[in-house]
Amino acid sequence: MWQNNINDFDRVVAIGGGHGLGRVLSSLSFLGSRLTGIVTTTDDGGSTGRLRKSQECIAWGDLRNCLNQLVTTPSIGSQLFEHRFTGRGELAGHNLGNLMLLALDNLCVRPLDAIRLISDMLEIEPKLLPMSEQPTDLCAHTLCGDQILGEVSIDQLTTPPRALSLNPVVPATREAALALSQADMIILGPGSFLTSVMPPLLLRDLAEAIRGSSAIVVFISNLVAETGPAGQLTLLDQHRWLEERIGKGRIDAILAPEGQGCPELQPCLVQANLGEAALPHRHDRIKLRQALDGVILNWHIEHDKAG
Repeated sequence: MWQNNINDFDRVVAIGGGHGLGRVLSSLSFLGSRLTGIVTTTDDGGSTGRLRKSQECIAWGDLRNCLNQLVTTPSIGSQLFEHRFTGRGELAGHNLGNLMLLALDNLCVRPLDAIRLISDMLEIEPKLLPMSEQPTDLCAHTLCGDQILGEVSIDQLTTPPRALSLNPVVPATREAALALSQADMIILGPGSFLTSVMPPLLLRDLAEAIRGSSAIVVFISNLVAETGPAGQLTLLDQHRWLEERIGKGRIDAILAPEGQGCPELQPCLVQANLGEAALPHRHDRIKLRQALDGVILNWHIEHDKAG
């Protein structure tokens, strides 16, 4: 069946973390329950990092961020969820949403149950799934043979690592693998490439689900270069990193800002004006949705030519 735009799809899955994934999810929130976000849970900085050290839990910060960006009707509950404590005491710097998710996790059988309860409270229809329900850290393997543990330390590297892994190795959330295997479209990024986009792909079950899926796979690149080691990776470099995990030729389209020419990535490279007028480094929700519709149209055209 020919799908004219993203609204024709029954199942859309987006993967990433923090602000980037939240931006994509909020752009596509009109899909309701047909939209699923698979969220990175390896952050070890800020309030999230402090909770991980004291409670041995998954990283809640990116999940909280995505939930907050999906709120369509502000309420007392949503304001409380995003409240951050100030001052100098033990609560200083902690986000109440992180604490709420942790408290519900302690009361529930699974972290996923805590996310569902918060989603119901905030009247959020799209589904959010942690990449894993067990805590793990991102590990970078450098060219010198060193292993750097934790996202905060990895972001301080002066050059990109040779490879990434998870320590310890943990299973993927089974609902996340199922969602990918049934998806019509899978979206990777935008966001911190090494610490937001890549971690879920390090889980074997998620990478294999994407590799075996018949979905259109789209990688959305950042609008400006990152700080830290990821900023030294070209668009072609990022494409190669992704292919190593999900399979050569598995990426159907790369959505990039205008001016990022790369002949090696043709014909899958789609360039568009995607930035907000006031904040050019941030994806405009309407422009992003329109660009994804364009990707679907181009995908059909290319497949018709090939057929």
